[in-house]
Amino acid sequence: MSRKTFQRLPEDARRLELLEATLACIGEDGLNGASARKIAERAGVTAGLIRHYFGSKEEMLRAAYAHLMTQLTGQAEAVAQTRALTPAQSLAGFISANLMRPNLSARKVSLWSTFIGRVEHEPGYSQIHRASYQEFLDLLATLIRDARHACDLPHDAPLCHDLAIALNGLIDGLWIEGSLDHGIYDPERLPLIALQAAEGLLHLPKDSLTQHQIAS
Repeated sequence: MSRKTFQRLPEDARRLELLEATLACIGEDGLNGASARKIAERAGVTAGLIRHYFGSKEEMLRAAYAHLMTQLTGQAEAVAQTRALTPAQSLAGFISANLMRPNLSARKVSLWSTFIGRVEHEPGYSQIHRASYQEFLDLLATLIRDARHACDLPHDAPLCHDLAIALNGLIDGLWIEGSLDHGIYDPERLPLIALQAAEGLLHLPKDSLTQHQIAS
């Protein structure tokens, strides 16, 4: 691998570049094979700079996991906010964005599954997983509450929390299978399939979400 030309970047941009380089190396070589030397080379920095930002390789790996999870939620949330003319549009945008590129990605599923192997046994990864899952559920519950409220349906917090758990399961399953692109179905159908299923799951009026499907 050729070394990148060193560039002077703002501190936040340099840290972000290191995290992206870490994810790229993990994707190629796995968690154990992603050495500090390889990551530094890909990012065009010295290994010492890694210690400056993260203290250790293990801390950088955990930060990369948190960065990946933030990306997945943040990209979908950005679509929801952009389209948030009505609660239904916001919810439909969030669901659809989770099942479209850039979130729908074999690379991202592969990275996610690599990190998941450490969640059960390593507290640092478990904490990141819990925090990211909670953030996703809270956001989803808020979107569900607003959509059900707009339709004059019950929207108390415990109910919306339970519905968020169920809808998250639907989104996760479709995201994993759709990202693998196994050829059984066209992944571009997934947003519409998810919106149709969400209408039933959330007891929303027919077409209240599907009419706001985002074009691929």
